[in-house]
Amino acid sequence: MESRVKSEALSATLPADQHPLPKPARKAAGLWRQIRFALSLAVLLLVIALAVVLIVIPKFTGSIPLTVLTSSMEPGFPPGTLIIVRPVAVDALVLGDVITYQMETGKRGVITHRVIAINTSAGERTFVTKGDNNGAADADAVLEAQVQGRLWYSVPLIGYVNSAVNGSNRAWLIPVAASLLFAYAGYMILVGVVAGVRKRRPGKRLGGTPLDSAAADSGVKVDERG
Repeated sequence: MESRVKSEALSATLPADQHPLPKPARKAAGLWRQIRFALSLAVLLLVIALAVVLIVIPKFTGSIPLTVLTSSMEPGFPPGTLIIVRPVAVDALVLGDVITYQMETGKRGVITHRVIAINTSAGERTFVTKGDNNGAADADAVLEAQVQGRLWYSVPLIGYVNSAVNGSNRAWLIPVAASLLFAYAGYMILVGVVAGVRKRRPGKRLGGTPLDSAAADSGVKVDERG
């Protein structure tokens, strides 16, 4: 009887919003915190992965990131695929290699097709190429001087990102976007960690207020026995 009276006295001294939240509501709030934390971590990892694929690896290996724009290499490399082309000695090329070559020697336009034949004339190799989705080989043989590199690896769909940040945009867009995403992800992770620490603190809580603290503020002694 004494315990019930003391509990009622405590409830009377606390504001309405300080009463314990319903158990389902507490579970839902905890679940949403976990979801936000997981999403933030996923965003952070995605940013790191994109930075590695689009910037770090090409920069330190001398490779070239390119975007597939046509369907000539489907189904393996549909439009929007990011391909990383690595410089290679022409003597190392073999049948079946996917190479990137200049459409005209010294010009910027390039094509990425598969080598289906290699010919040697006067000590120089030429390459017959064909798109995997094309019915016939390319009309002109590829000269050694036209070869830019051999396909190293590819990532589906990411080519659109590469196209969006190509050229003069790359110098400022990638650092700004990466900084914003890092800041957002870091903030959400910090919020999740703080929420987890608070949840593990000892003492029962009344709507976010520790029970013993609420009791001290109210001046009422709490008897938690039976």
